[in-house]
Amino acid sequence: MIASVEALRATRAEAEYADVRKRPAVAYALWATCGLLGGHRFYLGDTGRSIAMLFTFGGLGLWTLVDVFLIAGRVREVNRVRRADAFARHGLVEATVEPHPHRGAGAHRPLGTVAGLHGT
Repeated sequence: MIASVEALRATRAEAEYADVRKRPAVAYALWATCGLLGGHRFYLGDTGRSIAMLFTFGGLGLWTLVDVFLIAGRVREVNRVRRADAFARHGLVEATVEPHPHRGAGAHRPLGTVAGLHGT
């Protein structure tokens, strides 16, 4: 009985994650069509950087060119955080997300911990 409840919670968490997951193909398509205006950054939730790109035309194109190499990693990072958040809401994992080493301490959203699963 308990295993079936856990399986149901896992299935619900996976479905929730599937609804909010970002896709690399969409990010690259937005980069190709409106990269100078930061469309791919808006899609990934990087609002501050998106606005900066919007008003500088992608750093006069330089920032946009660099982003083609950064998109895949950023999509993976965004999806990792979104998956951890979805599973934490269902009480399945400890929901602490470490900051990205290149983006600094303010670049992540701490998700808290799930009661009883912290281990301390």
